[in-house]
Amino acid sequence: MRNDRIDSGRAFDWGKTSSDYARYRDIYPEEFYQKILALGLCTEGQTVLDLGTGTGVLPRNLYRYGAKFTGTDIAPEQIEQAKRLAAEQDMDIAFFAAPAEAVDFPDHTFDVVTACQCFFYFDHAVLLPKLAKMLKPGGKLAVLYMAWLPEEDPVAGASEALVLQYSPQWSGKGETRHPIAIPPIAENWFTVQDSVVFDLRVPFTRESWNGRMKACRGVGASLPEEQVRAFEREHRTLLEKIAPEQFEVLHYAAITVLQVKESEI
Repeated sequence: MRNDRIDSGRAFDWGKTSSDYARYRDIYPEEFYQKILALGLCTEGQTVLDLGTGTGVLPRNLYRYGAKFTGTDIAPEQIEQAKRLAAEQDMDIAFFAAPAEAVDFPDHTFDVVTACQCFFYFDHAVLLPKLAKMLKPGGKLAVLYMAWLPEEDPVAGASEALVLQYSPQWSGKGETRHPIAIPPIAENWFTVQDSVVFDLRVPFTRESWNGRMKACRGVGASLPEEQVRAFEREHRTLLEKIAPEQFEVLHYAAITVLQVKESEI
């Protein structure tokens, strides 16, 4: 995958890091999911399409609340991990590999569409009118995001600095709290209904934080394997110096909920 707006156009492939992604990126704390539910999303009786599902983190963690999920992702390796993890937990979730822009369901199929950590990758001019048709009357599009705060958390800051040594063009650096940016074109089909930003302290061990960093776009999804191994060696040494065996990393999360305009129903 290549996008001129991301990492100065450097190619990346989430399939390269799917095994680490499955093991280390199921990290959203319960408070994150409770915020989603409190907004009336992904609850019992709803049909939900999760775009950019990765290894199915969102559907698998919200499954117990009764919604019927379908998950899609551009990387077949991610979908294979999602299917495996869902099967291990005896969850009936439909997963299939496809770019978000190519997903096609009949009109008025879904109550909710979710896009977590992925909305900025999409071609909004192609995707948004399709979602407006696939959503039921009153249907909602929920855009979700969570990121560490490198200027406020010393472990996150040190780890991010190391990523930049290996991937100077990585554009995931320097996150600060802010609402999710919704492109102006969305106003043609949606209105913003809710927007929240909140802090989270996410627990890690040295092992799990190393895995989380290795499974980021600037490392595992883009670097050659020998550089990934070099990063991991250096990062493990760094963590032994600066972090206890168990610690928390300060993150912020943002959720923006859009509703289909009546004229699109």
